[in-house]
Order: sequence, then C-alpha cells, then structure tokens
Amino acid sequence: MLQQTRVAAVLGHYEEFLRRFPTAEKLAAAREASVLAAWSGLGYYRRARNMHAAAKIIVRNGGKLPSRSAEWLLLPGIGRYTAAAIASIASGEAVPVVDGNVERVLSRVSGFGLAGEEVWRVAGALLSREQPGDFNQAMMELGATVCLPERPVCEACPVFKVCATRGGMKKLRAQTPQRKREICYALGRRNGSVFLTQRPKEASLMPGMWELPVTEGNGIALLTLRHSITVTNYLVRVREARPPEDVRGRWVHSRQVARLPLTGLTKKILRAAKII
Repeated sequence: MLQQTRVAAVLGHYEEFLRRFPTAEKLAAAREASVLAAWSGLGYYRRARNMHAAAKIIVRNGGKLPSRSAEWLLLPGIGRYTAAAIASIASGEAVPVVDGNVERVLSRVSGFGLAGEEVWRVAGALLSREQPGDFNQAMMELGATVCLPERPVCEACPVFKVCATRGGMKKLRAQTPQRKREICYALGRRNGSVFLTQRPKEASLMPGMWELPVTEGNGIALLTLRHSITVTNYLVRVREARPPEDVRGRWVHSRQVARLPLTGLTKKILRAAKII
C-alpha cells in the first residue's frame, strides 16, 4: 500500500483491509472485485491485483511465506526494493534497501548525485550486517522526516557532522511538470439508485473499476472538486443528469454501491454527494 502512496492515506485502508483479509488464505479465496473494493481510494490498482495473485501462489505452495529477497522477487508485484525491505525487516537478511528517500540521504552525505546501481552499491557498503532491518528503516525514516527534498532539517540530523553537503543538493532530479485538466461527470439518480459504468477489462488504467459516466456538461450543476492522479491535477465538475444514451452501465442501489470496486475519484464524488 505504501508504494507511491502517503502513509496518511494508507492508515485507514490498511486496518480495514486486514480486517477483511487477515491471512493469505483469506485473500487468495476472495473475489477480485472484493479485493479491489477494499483497495478503492488508494489508486494504482495493479498493486491490489498483484497482491491477490501473490496470495494465491503462496497458498498453492503450502501457505509458507518466503524468507529471502530472491524468493520474494518471484511473486507478482514484488520488485527489488520491496523484496529487500520485507526480507531485511521480517527475516533479518542483510540486503540494502533503496527508495527515493534513501537515495537522497546517500547523495547528500556523499556529495555525489548517486543514481541507479551505484546507489545500491553504496547502500550495501554502509548496511549494518547485525541489524539490517533496523538500519534500512532508519535510512528510509531519515529521508522521510529529516533529509527532506526542499527544506532538510539539518540541525536534527544524526549524520550532520559527516554530511558532505549539509542541506545542499536540494534538487537531485528534475520535477515532473504537473498537467491540468477539466472533466465533467453525470450523476444519475433514480429510486435510491445511482447509475455507474464499468471500465473495460482490457483498459490500461484501472480495468474493471466502476465510475460515473463522463458528460459534455448537460444537467444541473451539483458540485465541483479537485483531484490529483500522478502528474495530472483535475478540476472535476459533477452535474445531476440522466446517463448519456450511448453509455453502457447499470443502476446500483446506494446500499450496494460501496461494495463495488470504485475508482478513487468516484468514491470521492459519491461521498461529497452523500450517497456513500
């Protein structure tokens, strides 16, 4: 959940997800729609699908979780960083972890704009062999709370005396420019139900998720909100309107809506409209 998502946005979802799927067996046995519904609001839904697929593989292999990073790498959705983090923290394997925070700390301390394999080499050289999990967590936390991208809190840094830049090198990489876009959705309501449409299973973005249909602006203005997805900032307008005739979908009673795998934006709109 924490891959590309802030801790504050994850906390509530994490507890609810564990309540619904407390074991790999429970997760593996669940329908994909149920997993996506529990994940709704976190974005990057491929992570949920990969975790669901990984749980099925683990159960087929007897239910035993991997202990080494090389074994974790064999599961869907587990990359080098995640495999190393799990193996070092949960199993004590002496493997380094590199995320954006660790890369920034190492680049500032060394005075070089480290990148790619060089960052992993330096992280491995500094790694505590006795407490690799604690060391990796400390490095990630240092970058997340002290060695900040724009305004590092150098006076609170435990490695300030050995840091080559001491607050310099603030912009280690170019920021991706944010795009702006406007979009309008039709909120159709009838007898306690709302009209929703499902994204195609073959869609490249959020396949199979449910959302409100897009409209050209017909209907009564209901609400306006803002929503960000990766590098795009959306100005979202919602109008009370009948569903467009050329859009396929179905009417879903308000009591059943929250059980569907909704896109994060759709969930935000329906909450603002007090439907869920």
